[in-house]
Amino acid sequence: MARVDIGGVQLETRLIPGDPMTPWLVFLHEGLGSVSLWRDFPDRVARRLGARALVYSRRGYGRSDALAGPRAPDFMHREARDMLPALLAHFQIERSILIGHSDGASIALIHAAERAHAVAAVVLMAPHVFVEPISIQSIARVRAAYLRGDLKERLARHHDHADDAFLGWADIWLDARFRDWSLASEIGHLTCPTLLIQGENDEYGTLAQIDAIAAGAPGPVTRLVLPACGHVPQRDCPTAVLEAIVTFASPLCPKS
Repeated sequence: MARVDIGGVQLETRLIPGDPMTPWLVFLHEGLGSVSLWRDFPDRVARRLGARALVYSRRGYGRSDALAGPRAPDFMHREARDMLPALLAHFQIERSILIGHSDGASIALIHAAERAHAVAAVVLMAPHVFVEPISIQSIARVRAAYLRGDLKERLARHHDHADDAFLGWADIWLDARFRDWSLASEIGHLTCPTLLIQGENDEYGTLAQIDAIAAGAPGPVTRLVLPACGHVPQRDCPTAVLEAIVTFASPLCPKS
C-alpha cells in the first residue's frame, strides 16, 4: 500500500505482484468504493490469472487526497482521460485489462474506447451508460439515510474524507445537469473484448445498461446476468463472478 503523486494529487494505491509477461489487471472501484472496499477480490482474480494488478482509490476516496471542490457532470470522463492515464504512466503500465464496478466500470469503458491500443480487454460490472430513474431514486434514498443515520460513520472506516466520497458522488448524480449524461458515443468505439456482468436485482440500474453496450459495441461482448444479485456482483455472487472473469481473461494470461 502506498500513496503516489499524480499531478500534485496523492492517490492511494496497492500493487499485487504477478507474471510480468501478462497484461496488468487494473481495478476501478464504484462510486462509494476504495482500495480497502475491494477486500480480497483483486487478490483472488490476480492469483487465478497469475497477473500483476493495480488497485487504487480515486481522489476523494479511501486514503487519497480530498476533492478540490464539487464534482462536475463530466467527472468520469476526466478520470478516464486525465488521472487514469497519468497513473498508468507512473507505473509504466502499457497494456491492461480493466476491471471496473459501477462508476468505475463507466470510467473503464471511456478509457478503453479512447485508448484501444493500450487496453487488452474490459470487465464491466454493473456499468452505467445513461441515467435511469431507478438510479436517481436509489441514490436519493441512500443520501437521506447518510444524513440521518450511521452510514457516514461506517464509510469513515474506509475513507479519510467521507463527505467527499459520499456527497461528492451522490450530489452530482442527483444534479439536474447530469440527467443527460450518456456514453452512447463511447460505446460505438469499444472494440476490445468486453465482459458485462449485471445482477437482476441491481437497485441502481437495470439490464438496459448492459443491453445498450451489447447492442452498440463493435467488439466482442460476453454477458453474464446473475439472478438474486444486487449492485455488487463480486460481493453477492463472488464465485460466479470470479469464474467468469478467469474464463474471459485466461486467453490473455497464458500461464493462468
